[in-house]
Amino acid sequence: MTNTPYQVRDAEVIVVGSGLAGMTAALALAPRAVTLLTKTADLPGGSSLYAQGGVAAAIGPGDRPEDHAADTLAAGAGLVDAAMAALLTRDGVAQVRAMLADGLPFDRDADGAPLLGREAAHGTARIVHAGGDATGRTLVLALAERLRAAPSVRVEAEAFAVDLVMRGARVCGLLAMHPDGWVFHRAPRVILATGGVGAAFARTTNPAEATGDGLALAARAGARLADLEFVQFHPTALDVEADPRPLLTEALRGAGATLLDRAGRRFMLDEHPLAELAPRDVVARAIGARIKAGERVFLDLRPALAAKPDGFPTVLAICADHGLDPFKEPMPVAPAAHYHMGGIVTDADGRTSLDGLWACGEVACTGVHGANRLASNSLLEALVFGARVARDVAERALAPLPPFALPTPPAVAAEVGGALLDALTAESRRVLYEGAGLVRDGLGLLAARRKLGRLAAALDSLRGEEADGDAAITPVIDPGAVRLWGEARNRLLIGRLIVHAALAREESRGAHCRADHPLPNPAFGRTAENRTLTLTDLAGPTGPLPGDAACCIL
Repeated sequence: MTNTPYQVRDAEVIVVGSGLAGMTAALALAPRAVTLLTKTADLPGGSSLYAQGGVAAAIGPGDRPEDHAADTLAAGAGLVDAAMAALLTRDGVAQVRAMLADGLPFDRDADGAPLLGREAAHGTARIVHAGGDATGRTLVLALAERLRAAPSVRVEAEAFAVDLVMRGARVCGLLAMHPDGWVFHRAPRVILATGGVGAAFARTTNPAEATGDGLALAARAGARLADLEFVQFHPTALDVEADPRPLLTEALRGAGATLLDRAGRRFMLDEHPLAELAPRDVVARAIGARIKAGERVFLDLRPALAAKPDGFPTVLAICADHGLDPFKEPMPVAPAAHYHMGGIVTDADGRTSLDGLWACGEVACTGVHGANRLASNSLLEALVFGARVARDVAERALAPLPPFALPTPPAVAAEVGGALLDALTAESRRVLYEGAGLVRDGLGLLAARRKLGRLAAALDSLRGEEADGDAAITPVIDPGAVRLWGEARNRLLIGRLIVHAALAREESRGAHCRADHPLPNPAFGRTAENRTLTLTDLAGPTGPLPGDAACCIL
């Protein structure tokens, strides 16, 4: 590779990601010094900003954490870790009560008590909201304000993390591209809180930055991963030509909104006893089946808008932006990739299989979601495990970093930018959506594996590798080009890992539906050995490629 000059910055703790999990961890680590890297231009970033749903917690009269845990287990289709669900729901009560006491702007009644809503697959109303249907935005903006004022946190914006730097199984920091060039962040403790993978799919509710960066970083470094095949498709994304697809929150159905076919019939009454409040995978597949048959599906918001006139300002603004009036007619909806239940395997404190690496939020696989996440458990997970990771990072003693040579940044060719990479990225997103989308089958997954492998090889040819001592192509130091190349690299690796895991799971369970294996198989239960994998498990003719390896394993 071409030897490119760069800066070296030492840090005690690095947090990668500026959503709810990352900011929670960074704030909870005070007064310990933290460097927070975000690839966005400012705080906050990630999918948390767009979360319309709320935070689930058993704080209402007669509700119990045990009841919340039972609903979590039921939604997870047999793959939820019961002990982790108990921890989530127990710690969640304390976390939400502390936030209420701390004055965070949750919606309250005239007496100051939190307003509680109900969402799909919950046995009772236990969802707290902020700003009506702008819970994620309200919370992360409040945390971002506190983070900017925190003297212990240094925020570095527009910093794209490219690879973890490893010495054996020990994380020694990471290499990132900044607006002023390459930076090696040398640190004994790294927390990944980079969110999900939705932008690897052609249709998603996630923002453009949700390209699976943290998951790809961990995979290339050799971390153990789990449940990658479980991608939740939100049933009710607004069916318009937009990227990302605007979300029509599940809270609408909790407040009475109904799903209709083109004849105006409530078809979910025939699909599940809970009708519109069935688990997300059930509702999404029911909608998807009708769309595949050439129909359109609509969400009638009027009952919800009548029940909560001030409850859905974000939804009303979305509809208005697209020239739609939900007071006059039902809104067209279709499923879109929304949340990844899989991720980097962690324990209850966010520790991964690599020494010095923690993960929290959507990028982690804690075992609390199983095969299908319960509504409004994602923000809760970010809060609970962001705090737990911070506590463990602060308390855990680590040996000093071993001596190692400074890493060599990857060289990225000038040809990586522009129409060529745009076309490659669009094709990879289409292939993953069509081959590993809402309903999969073996033939489609095999085809997706071949196509993604070819695309990954094509992308790899754009790296500035040296051939027989001569530079094959001219590398450039262009932050924009490096980010485009890096995100495409991450999308393709994550897509291939998802396809690999989906091929291996020859059953249907939760969000993973195989048309050629339509029933659950007990052999693929929670304790199955094949639930976890590493990069080396990629098999077949398009197995690991040269570009899959981390650039900085020393």
